[in-house]
Amino acid sequence: MIKAAVLGSPINHSLSPFIHNRAYEILGVEGNYERHEVTAESFDSFIELARNSDWTGFSLTMPLKEAPLKAGFDVDSRAQTIQSVNTLVRTGDSFRALSTDVLAFDRILQNISYHRVAIIGGGGTARAALGALDGTVDQVTMLQRGSNRNSQLVAAVSQSEIVFADLSTPLSDFDLVISATPAGASDSLASSIAGHAGTLIESLYKPWPTVLASAWEQRGGHVIHGLDLLVEQALDQIHLFANTGFDYTSMRSQLLAEVTKQIQ
Repeated sequence: MIKAAVLGSPINHSLSPFIHNRAYEILGVEGNYERHEVTAESFDSFIELARNSDWTGFSLTMPLKEAPLKAGFDVDSRAQTIQSVNTLVRTGDSFRALSTDVLAFDRILQNISYHRVAIIGGGGTARAALGALDGTVDQVTMLQRGSNRNSQLVAAVSQSEIVFADLSTPLSDFDLVISATPAGASDSLASSIAGHAGTLIESLYKPWPTVLASAWEQRGGHVIHGLDLLVEQALDQIHLFANTGFDYTSMRSQLLAEVTKQIQ
């Protein structure tokens, strides 16, 4: 039986339990997926108890995406490079750490044409996007309020050049923008969008639409919803936790349709 949960703080808003439990129903496997309030300070003690129990795995959200890097787990090479983990999967009496965020961006980016790219933010989701973009473009512009994450962002790529810019940079300079910030943090950038035919990937799904997403669509651009990213990264977790194969296209379509109804 699958026993899994999403960990983070705050966590009451998370749609992951709905997505995972519905997926187990669709697959016809026995499982239960919960949510647990776990802070960065309580992570180690929670995991120590989990090592000696029957947990299958965990999804990690803020503020825990860097915590596993110091916990002595076997860390996947891509997660190590981007210094961000969103998934723990049971291996013996411990867990393997990886990023299904970067795998989700891999697939999403396959369906987008882009040349000039900007990422707003510098946290785990932003670094996962960088990991997926690395080598697909010559340069990625990082739009941030401060420089405290610069060294991590540079280390997240080996082929693409990172350029740092402040939040006054016009978004109309780019044909792909990835917003990986907390709610409200990118609102002020909406005014820098002129007529646009490019793509915005908005990592948020609540509130929706964000100010940035609304402005982007009003100016003719294409927006990829935060729910798309949420479901996309969950597909790999479902596969890992259930330890079974399934058709991603069919599962993605069904889960997206059902989770969309949950927030309407």
